[in-house]
Amino acid sequence: MSGAALAVLIVLGALLSAGGYVLGRRTGQGRPDRTSDVGTPVEHATFETLHTASLAAPPLRAGLTEESAGKAARRLRSLLGTDALCLTDRDRVLAWDGLGEHHGKHVMDHVQGLLASGRDTAFASGCGDLDCPLRWGVAAPLTVDHRVLGTLVAYAPRESAVLARAAGEVARWVSVQLELAELDRSRTQLIEAEIRALRAQISPHFIFNSLAAIASFVRTDPERARELLLEFADFTRYSFRRHGDFTTLADELHSIDQYLALVRARFGDRLSVTLQVAPEVLPVAMPFLCLQPLVENAVKHGLEGKITMSHITISALDAGSEAEVVIEDDGVGMDPDRLRRILRGEGGLSTGIGLLNVDERLRQVYGDDYGLVIETGVGAGMRITVRIPKYRAGVHGT
Repeated sequence: MSGAALAVLIVLGALLSAGGYVLGRRTGQGRPDRTSDVGTPVEHATFETLHTASLAAPPLRAGLTEESAGKAARRLRSLLGTDALCLTDRDRVLAWDGLGEHHGKHVMDHVQGLLASGRDTAFASGCGDLDCPLRWGVAAPLTVDHRVLGTLVAYAPRESAVLARAAGEVARWVSVQLELAELDRSRTQLIEAEIRALRAQISPHFIFNSLAAIASFVRTDPERARELLLEFADFTRYSFRRHGDFTTLADELHSIDQYLALVRARFGDRLSVTLQVAPEVLPVAMPFLCLQPLVENAVKHGLEGKITMSHITISALDAGSEAEVVIEDDGVGMDPDRLRRILRGEGGLSTGIGLLNVDERLRQVYGDDYGLVIETGVGAGMRITVRIPKYRAGVHGT
C-alpha cells in the first residue's frame, strides 16, 4: 500500500471514530465489542478501516470497470457504514450496493455538476417512496492525474457532515488505487514495448545469414540442414511468442542454445562455447528475453575483427537465494566510458539497445541492486553478470 493511501485510511479511521464511529453503527451490531483487543477507539477504528480497505483494494487495482466496481462496492459501503453506495464512471452506474437500487436511474443526473467541476456535491434524493430510507446523498470524484474518471456516491437517511467528509476520504483512497492501476498498466505497456524493441533487434542480417547457412547444407548434408531448420523455427517461435512477461531460466538457455547452433553453422570452428549450468537453477523464473541479447552481444564482440578462434563461456550457477548467470567473451571489449554512456541511454538508437534494455527491465522487476554488472576494457573482452532472485512476488515462469 502506498504512503498516500495509508495516510488517507488513517485519517478516515480517526474521522469515523471522532464522528461517533459510523462504521460500528452499521456493521458492528450483534457482535461482541472488540475495542479492548486493539486499544483505544481511534486505534480500533483505524484497524477496522485498514482491514476492510485491504479487501477492497485488489479489485480496484484492475481499474474502474463494471467488474472491479461490483467487487469493491460492498467493501466500500462497509468502510463507510452507509445504507447504500454506488460507483460510476463518466457515463453510467457501474455498481450499486445496499438499499434503494431504484435510485440508480437518477444518479447520473445528480453527479453531472461534479463530473464537470471535480468538486464534492450533496443532494436530496427526492425519493417518493415513503418506505425508502435513502433521503440524502453525497458524491465525491474519483480522479487520476487530475482527470475525473467517475464518482463514489453514498446514501443515508439524513444529512451527515461526518459521512460527507468520510465519503471524500474514501473517494481519495479509491483514486489512489486507480492511479496505481494506471501505473501497473503503464509498466506493462513499457515492458511490452521493450520486448518489441528486442524482437526488432533480431537482425534481418542474422535471419538472412542463418537461412543462407542452412541452404548451404541442403545438398551436402540434408540431415544437418533439416536439424538447423528446426532450430531456426523453434528459436524464432520462442522469440516472437505473444504470451507472458516471464519465462524460466531453462527455456531462456534452450533458446540461446538454438541461437548458438545457428551461429556455429555459419562460423564453424571460429566460435567455441562452454556452457556450465547447475540443474537446481533451471526452474528459476526471470524476465522474458533477458539473456539472448547478452549472448548476441558476446558473439558480436567476440568475433568482431578476429580471424582466429573466439571463445564464449556461459554459466548459470546456484548462489544461495539467487541464480547467477555469467556471460563472458574474449573479444574486442569496450571502453568503460562508452559503456557507461550506453547504460545511460546516450549511445544512440542503434547502439547497445540490448544491454540498455535488459539492464532497465531487470531493475524494474527486481530493483536497482539487480542491474547488469559489466566488466570490460578495450581489447580485454567482456564479462556480464546477471543476478536473479529465485523467488520474487509477481514473477512466475510460463
